[in-house]
Amino acid sequence: MNSPVDNVWERLGKPKYILAPMVEQSELAWRMLSRKHGAHLCYAPMLHSQNFVQDRKYRREFFSTCPEDRPLVVQFCGNDPKVLLKAGKLIEDSCDAIDLNLGCPQAIAKRGFYGSFLQDEWKLIRDIVKTLRENLKVPVTCKIRIFDDIFKTIEYAKMLEEAGCQMLSVHGRTREQKGRFTGIADWSQIKAVKENVSIPVLANGNILISQDVQRCLDETLCEGVMSAEGHLHNPYIFENKTPPIWEPALEYLDLSEKYPCALSNTRGHLFKLCYHAFCDMENENIREILAKGQNRNDFRKAIVLLKEKYLPFHIGHMPWNNNQKDYNLIFPPWLCQPYFRLLPLNEPEQNTNTVNLKTNEKENLKRSNEDSIFEELQLSKKKIKRLNKIKNKLNNPRCFEELCSNCQNPKGLKCVYSFCKKCCRDKCYLENADCIGHRIMIKTNKEILRNKKDEKEKLDCQQIYTKVN
Repeated sequence: MNSPVDNVWERLGKPKYILAPMVEQSELAWRMLSRKHGAHLCYAPMLHSQNFVQDRKYRREFFSTCPEDRPLVVQFCGNDPKVLLKAGKLIEDSCDAIDLNLGCPQAIAKRGFYGSFLQDEWKLIRDIVKTLRENLKVPVTCKIRIFDDIFKTIEYAKMLEEAGCQMLSVHGRTREQKGRFTGIADWSQIKAVKENVSIPVLANGNILISQDVQRCLDETLCEGVMSAEGHLHNPYIFENKTPPIWEPALEYLDLSEKYPCALSNTRGHLFKLCYHAFCDMENENIREILAKGQNRNDFRKAIVLLKEKYLPFHIGHMPWNNNQKDYNLIFPPWLCQPYFRLLPLNEPEQNTNTVNLKTNEKENLKRSNEDSIFEELQLSKKKIKRLNKIKNKLNNPRCFEELCSNCQNPKGLKCVYSFCKKCCRDKCYLENADCIGHRIMIKTNKEILRNKKDEKEKLDCQQIYTKVN
């Protein structure tokens, strides 16, 4: 199926460092920033094939490119070979490869029956890949997640190769590893896939710092390494640099004006870059400027304020004592560095491929044990109540440990499904259920309406019967 001449990796320029596809995160402005700092290949954000085919506004809003934005892979999700082919045909002249998303583990992918929720439908996947391969002018690639069983993962990869997949991106986590259960990606499974297929393989997972990149290449023997979340926190990761946050932030703001994107995208990127600086309550006012900003000038103002605060420490004009704040960071907070998720409680210790995490982060939280401290400050009752609420959250470990089963948001402590409110509402609507904890009473309300309707119909029947007699 794949001759040496038909090697997509060579056609793409033998990319070694790759920016992963990220919904509302790998837009054109961020891709151009990534290319300036070491990325050899970029993926556009995932596009929904059905929406892309039917909605011209969707195409304009969610996909844009330029001549300098190459090589480029465009990723689609979907489950209909004909629709995916139509979507690919619309965009094949604007990219260098079409990728099939077989890795998304989110609830929306489950509802739409795409992403990793297709991974058990091998016949359907084979038909999709074969249809795209036989009818598109550009190569067809796939991005997958692994199975618990390494042998099933290998067979899955071999099936995709036989169907016509010309390059494979392997995320070393299972479909269930998301949110609070994200855990550590399994590079050994990625290596096993690489050893059992003849097409190029890209490794994805655990790429949080620059040192992870080469270590992943050495351990998996893959052609390239793909970074997502690690790149969002440090877009210079492929250059092995750890810059102060204002450098990529201001550079990205310039690019977002040259290559316009949604304001929400820009705000999201800046929050990722400034995450550790915003952990300091002293920067809450700057965080508010970014959160409530109505334009990019407001965003720029927030970044400049952070620069003015931390630049004297960065250039050595003022001494920085990492112990003077409860940061619990390897680098000072103004440097780009990754965000580490806490491992689930009672999870056995794993052999991580990244920097060892500092454990027991909750023990380092500052606690205020006397309510009288607030009263001595002569604060209003409303302010005291608000501060007490914050203090109680800090003292409650559940606020830091228990996350929604579907996403990374904190779960409702009284939710019967262990979901956050949004996911709980979606579940109740889909399954006609109730959640007392969130006060979402879909089933009960429908029964009340049904009973009222039955009573009305019964009353109407009685009135008609009375008139007839």
